[in-house]
Amino acid sequence: MAKVMQLDTFRVMAERVGRFDVQGKRFLIPEMNPVNSHLLSGVFQSYGVKSEVMETYTGLDLGKKYTSGKECFPCVVTLGDILYFMQKEQQRLGDKFNPENYMYFMPEANGPCRFGMYNKYHRIILDSMPGLEKVKITSLSSDDAYDLEGLIPREKMRDFRKAGYLSIMVGDILDRVLWRVRPYERSEGVTDAFILDARKQLTESFAKHSFTGNLSAILLDLEEIVKGAKELIDPSIPRKPLIGVVGEIYVRTHVKSNQDTIRVLERYGAEAVNASIGEWINYTTYEQARLARIALRLHLKSFRLKELKRDLVKYLVFNLTLFYQYMQQRKVYKMVQKYLDIMDDHKIGHLEKVLKKNNVFSFEVGTEACLSISSALEHARHGYNGIVNIFPFTCMPSNLTASITKPLMAKLNVPYIDVSCDGSYQPGREAALRTFMYQASQHFKAHGRP
Repeated sequence: MAKVMQLDTFRVMAERVGRFDVQGKRFLIPEMNPVNSHLLSGVFQSYGVKSEVMETYTGLDLGKKYTSGKECFPCVVTLGDILYFMQKEQQRLGDKFNPENYMYFMPEANGPCRFGMYNKYHRIILDSMPGLEKVKITSLSSDDAYDLEGLIPREKMRDFRKAGYLSIMVGDILDRVLWRVRPYERSEGVTDAFILDARKQLTESFAKHSFTGNLSAILLDLEEIVKGAKELIDPSIPRKPLIGVVGEIYVRTHVKSNQDTIRVLERYGAEAVNASIGEWINYTTYEQARLARIALRLHLKSFRLKELKRDLVKYLVFNLTLFYQYMQQRKVYKMVQKYLDIMDDHKIGHLEKVLKKNNVFSFEVGTEACLSISSALEHARHGYNGIVNIFPFTCMPSNLTASITKPLMAKLNVPYIDVSCDGSYQPGREAALRTFMYQASQHFKAHGRP
């Protein structure tokens, strides 16, 4: 009996979690940060998909109700988002509600990060709720650098991926524009309002131009937005201590999950720069090329020609993809930097060299710790005045980051603080961040900033 139930569970996972064609469905995207998810939704809309970004964090109590507290916090938040959305849809439509009309988007990563299990756990919860077992979960995986096979018709995949990558990059740039301008804005609140308007304009631009391949039109819209953002800066305000933010990708970018830590840092005198989402996309592409290179050496030694040919193709494809991504990144950042001195993104290969040089961690271990530890070291080397590590409580990769990075920063005399998040409001957190910013200000007075 137990074997039958186990096989049935595997069958359900295969049938209701996977790469499904999203055409003709309401495609539901969880919000990871206030910009990127919306721009990506615009790309899907351009290809005829009824895509939308779900309201976030409002359903946190629902997420907590169906979890034990042992899960990674982003799992709780995103579960609450989909349950809250479905609850509202059932109330709105009543008998007309049809769960087969919806497709929930929840990507995954390979281990040891628990992100790879979110969509499986969400599937179990949806299956336990009457009427929601037919809501399919569509997914992409870091195992193939988020290949779109199965979601979008094959003939459209290349153009879609180009527009999708651009949407991530433009979202990162809007974030960096926000963090560059807001600490120096002429009047309080004007930058937040400006970025919300820019998000709306660029979402419409991606929805209009992605399918036609006219990505230059999107970049022209971005250029005009950046020009306008520059005018919001009060030049009489002196530059402030520069803080580098690293950590787990979801919580560090999801403003409500981290209780708007960057804004708190700004309140106490910081200019902060968060790690980008594009960095993770570049990392997954780089990682697949790196693994293919290792496989090539092994096959060459064993003279396995069939496998050698397969992994050579894989190696070339992922390297060409990474070359394209870097080329686009350089082009767009260079355009924006004509108007605003936003920070560049790190090259993943360089970050691997940083780890090898310092002999503190390895890409062989994997996870975001690779990026967070090396980025913290790079920030310190370039004169940043402090490092903040934001992550979900109990997150294994981020606890690895904390255990390695904290003593490294102490040795380099760079202020450092861990910010773990689980949805609770910790009364001492703001005091700790304020103390950290005092230390960062002292570092700034002694050493300046880049």
